[in-house]
Amino acid sequence: MSHRAVKTVGKRCWRNNKKFIHTKLFCHKTFVMWSATNNQLSRTFGFPMLIIRIAELCRRLPKLNRQEVLFTLFIAAAAFMTYLCAYAFRKPFTAGSYDHVSGWQFALDFKVAMVIAQVLGYMLSKFIGIKVVSEMTRDNRALAIFILLMMALLALVLFPLTPAPYNLIWLFLNGLPLGMIWGLVFGFVEGRRTTELLGACLGVTFIVASGWVRTVGQWLIVDMGVPELWMPAAAGALFTPLLIASVIGLSRIPAPNQQDVDARQRRQPMDKHERRKFFLKFAPGIIMLVLAFMLLTGIRDFRDNFESELWAALGYGNDVGIFAYIGVRVAFFVLIALALMSLIKCNTKAFYANHLVILMGVGTVGLATFLFQSNLIDAKVWMIALGAGLYTAYIPFNCFMFDRMIASLQVTANAGFVMYLADSAGYLGSVGIMLFRVFGQADLSWLEFFINTTYVVVSATTLLILGSWYYFSQIVSKTPSKAIAAYADTATLVRT
Repeated sequence: MSHRAVKTVGKRCWRNNKKFIHTKLFCHKTFVMWSATNNQLSRTFGFPMLIIRIAELCRRLPKLNRQEVLFTLFIAAAAFMTYLCAYAFRKPFTAGSYDHVSGWQFALDFKVAMVIAQVLGYMLSKFIGIKVVSEMTRDNRALAIFILLMMALLALVLFPLTPAPYNLIWLFLNGLPLGMIWGLVFGFVEGRRTTELLGACLGVTFIVASGWVRTVGQWLIVDMGVPELWMPAAAGALFTPLLIASVIGLSRIPAPNQQDVDARQRRQPMDKHERRKFFLKFAPGIIMLVLAFMLLTGIRDFRDNFESELWAALGYGNDVGIFAYIGVRVAFFVLIALALMSLIKCNTKAFYANHLVILMGVGTVGLATFLFQSNLIDAKVWMIALGAGLYTAYIPFNCFMFDRMIASLQVTANAGFVMYLADSAGYLGSVGIMLFRVFGQADLSWLEFFINTTYVVVSATTLLILGSWYYFSQIVSKTPSKAIAAYADTATLVRT
């Protein structure tokens, strides 16, 4: 390009962005003046700069017309509400204490036994999902979601009708269909230009849905007088009408268009041979990512299942709204942080950025825990920072990491396979941490065990993510003909 052409383009860019730059400078001056009188608060929150960041985000998102914006909001709403409802069939039971259950005469706490039974079913579901989710066609996804959730609800209805300890089998069968819901819902989201935005909205359900449905569970027990054993089924029944509407919405979502395919590679079902070939080609990096996700899932699930016990140890056991209080605040910070990933259009850079975001998340977890132990922050601030850091590290695995990995490697595949490979290992970690607490560290309090485990997870995850970053940077830096094309034949390799 000639010097004159460059100059002309520069002038046009200046005219198009002049208004935005003036706005940004005005906001910056306002921020400086505001900081002079509110110095300490600005250092803590930096709210005016956050507004500028959001303005930049909106300006630099993929170019969408009004119809595409509305369509994106429709997908986000349908996916969010569907997975929110799915939580109502899984998590409300954790709001109960189950101190006196007729027929339970074992030393192991009944609630711990309930969690273990459901997580075992959920974990097995992840292994089944490696095949089912990766091979599921989009025409059957919505119906499969509804049938699986109705199976989970039926198990919750049969749970209180069966005497203990035999009723635990129903919690196992409740977890068995639930483990495949995420991959089926994410199948409507992946492979689009707006996948980061959609994934961020969907990922927020990890944060807010658990607290919301537990709040509903406590409301049913405390205010409505529903027996603890019947509460999970009642909570699921309350969310069923919303589930039906949400699944119908999902069924109306069309496949990614050609622009999406050009930007993010084509996504299609993978048979057994294709899954094996993909895994063996990139095994070292995939294994490191899977192990990191296993540790994060273990600590995240432990915090989620026993949050009531942790809050009781911190002195907030009687605060009914504490779950929703923390969830909303954590969701705000995480949504902003993850939505900024949409600013990165280059798939390879975005894939590396996912590694960086995960490292920042686990670093926040470790630092917040250290500050809490040093009495430099209180319990609520610690739990907010802990949740924000933990979910900032956890959600990319479920939304962005594998989607960008496939696009960076330029192969035709689907994120569901790698996601469920990681998920199946993740819940092995969840069960492992839980069993270690019950049988190996029973003398420690819930809070003390959680803090000690947090430090181990932060250290190991950091090393694994750094190793994965180095491995994939070596793979992607090679020419396609020598590295990536060794896996993908001419028909599946998409040149961009």
